[in-house]
Amino acid sequence: MYSMPAQYYQPYPMYTTPSAGTMPSTGTVPTAAQGGSLNVPGMLPSEQSYIENILRLNRGKLATVYTTFENNREWNAKVFKGIIEAAGRDHLILSDPQTGRRYLLPMVTVDYVTFDEPIEYTYPIGTGAGTGAGAGGGSLATYPSR
Repeated sequence: MYSMPAQYYQPYPMYTTPSAGTMPSTGTVPTAAQGGSLNVPGMLPSEQSYIENILRLNRGKLATVYTTFENNREWNAKVFKGIIEAAGRDHLILSDPQTGRRYLLPMVTVDYVTFDEPIEYTYPIGTGAGTGAGAGGGSLATYPSR
């Protein structure tokens, strides 16, 4: 297994959570689920808050996707605008409504995505959205913690 040299590796600082005695007693405080993840009301559970799931929840919407292609002499960065058709763990499929052209974009090239309208981010409870790694059908992916 490859080990990164110490001069390049800078670990994230360790964060601690305040004890129960220091938490405010008024208002709604997010609680940790059984697996130790933080659940905030109205938002995807942290284990389902992957970009692919957010893109799936916004399937059918017009999005602008900013990408970077390293070591490409013709174009290093490219912008794609289209309707989100599907999203998988490693890819995004857009369709350009003006040309009908479809784009299959590897997620590793995606820098960020913008929308000109509000985006869906709330988990659709009770709508039959299952879990799984499929790219279509409204299923949301869940992966084990790293």
